[in-house]
Amino acid sequence: MIRTRYAPSPTGFMHIGNLRTALFEYLIARRNGGAFILRIEDTDQERFVEGATDAIFETMKLTGLSFDEGPRIGGEYGPYIQSERKADYLPHARFLVECGKAYYCFCDKERLDGLADERGLKKYDRFCTKLSAAEISKRLESGEAYVVRQLIPEGKTTFHDEVFGDITIDNREMEDQILIKSDGMPTYNFANVVDDHAMAITHVVRGSEYLTSTPKYKLLYEALGWDVPIFVHLPLLQNEQGQKISKRNGDASIPQLLEMGFLPEAIVNYAALLGWSPSSPTSGDKKDYREIFTLAELEKVFEPKNISKSPSAFDVNKLRWVNGEHIKVLPPEVFCEMAFPYLKEAVKKTGVDYAALAKMTQSRVTVVKDCAELVDFIDQLPEYDIELYTHKKMKTNPEVAKQALTLTIEGLGRLTEWNHETLSTAATEIAAENGLSKGQILWSLRTALSGKATTPCGATEICELLGKDETLQRLKIGLQKVS
Repeated sequence: MIRTRYAPSPTGFMHIGNLRTALFEYLIARRNGGAFILRIEDTDQERFVEGATDAIFETMKLTGLSFDEGPRIGGEYGPYIQSERKADYLPHARFLVECGKAYYCFCDKERLDGLADERGLKKYDRFCTKLSAAEISKRLESGEAYVVRQLIPEGKTTFHDEVFGDITIDNREMEDQILIKSDGMPTYNFANVVDDHAMAITHVVRGSEYLTSTPKYKLLYEALGWDVPIFVHLPLLQNEQGQKISKRNGDASIPQLLEMGFLPEAIVNYAALLGWSPSSPTSGDKKDYREIFTLAELEKVFEPKNISKSPSAFDVNKLRWVNGEHIKVLPPEVFCEMAFPYLKEAVKKTGVDYAALAKMTQSRVTVVKDCAELVDFIDQLPEYDIELYTHKKMKTNPEVAKQALTLTIEGLGRLTEWNHETLSTAATEIAAENGLSKGQILWSLRTALSGKATTPCGATEICELLGKDETLQRLKIGLQKVS
């Protein structure tokens, strides 16, 4: 059975890069009927952030990335916690020492700092490999502080990655990494290998920045006599400034994106597109690839072979588009419930039909809260520039608007029924009788009524929303502006 894990460090909230890693691991498992687990790798206590573990757990739940096993939390699976497994790591490190694949190192910070070259780079010189067995025993018995280092053999190490293919690294480029720190805790790299083996992880998915450290992982697996998992390294993910996406660079976390109005399902959909595309186009055009997916649909179509090697860039405008596409297919009652607080704040007009406003705005927004900007003109006409009356396609401008508004004030003022149908008929008749197009009439009407370049509905619908008196008052204001 395929088994994958998401193994974050609790150093803050998840960002889009973290979510992409978790998502790809989840999809690899789901696509193949495998298991997906969450493991919190908290061995670096100096970087531990209080509450980060709960935040990661909640983000995974919000985005629908469910786990298949782990400690029970309130009736559902929770994460494994690496620090709770502290006793599991030292025996494996001692085994490596006994096999000659690792060694005790007693060098203090002062000596290690002195190894830096003129560029400030440090590489351990294997000083402690020269210690005799008797001296090592004496130092251990005296309680002297030590670390356990992996002994990198001579030669080259080759490993296969599902995305980047076969990669060979000269072992001379690798330092004897620390496996067990002086406080007895395992390093991230060592605990990662031990836990992946203990949990029978078959596929390890992570960012391409870990490609150069993967040979160390492979050497550890081989030294311990364990099967090497399948590696899947994801392409570099950059922010809009061309930097690697990270918490340190201040990139938006998933909770922040949610607060900005992005839907969890849209964030997941967008994360899937960062370095991956489906196998086949949705039409005869080879370039016409589908981009909008639910999580359930991704589970059916995701294939690691379609992960790109090229870096991907976070584009908030693309995320907004994806979000807008997900908003369009929300059940109207769901969107109305989400939009209601924003609509109520923007429009306080007595008797307003908020469900109708929500219906008008649903297909026109890319984040839910933007619905407020589309309807805030209903309570009060904003200040606007008369250049809004200019529209090349409609062949209208302030001069045409002056004629159109003069005619509509008179024509609409005579109406006894005030609804979309009668208003639309009146606009058609006014245009035909005066040598104007209906588009010229409606564009001038809509501009005068809203003072906006974009509205959630057409001119006659706005007339109906505002009522006859308010409509005629705004048309007169518009006429004054263009006169």
